[in-house]
Amino acid sequence: MSERFLTRLGSERRTIDATRSIAEHLQTLLNSREGLSATNPDFGLPDLTDIVHMLPDGAHALQNAIRDVILKYEPRLSKVNVRFVPSDDAFVLYFDISGRQSDAAKTPFCVRTKMVPGHRFEVNGADV
Repeated sequence: MSERFLTRLGSERRTIDATRSIAEHLQTLLNSREGLSATNPDFGLPDLTDIVHMLPDGAHALQNAIRDVILKYEPRLSKVNVRFVPSDDAFVLYFDISGRQSDAAKTPFCVRTKMVPGHRFEVNGADV
């Protein structure tokens, strides 16, 4: 009986670690720009300067770019949905990112990310 209990504890811990690992990778991915990686030239988001100047319509273009880069470079997530979250703060853009982890249980995944001045992304749950 204690074996099953310890097994369950171990699997729960791996799920938590996987969730944090995915969030950390998303923060790295969203703060990278296309053309800056020598091995993967399309790794990261496109230059955000033009998108930010086209707000609020640019937020939807950014939403699509975020979804596309996650689908391409985060294989641990499936059924990815990115939703722009309107805010009263004119200097911060919020996005909810949700999906399913590619583990056996298809664990739900959901984080809120925000783009702050300087085009930097902060991902809720990423300890980096």
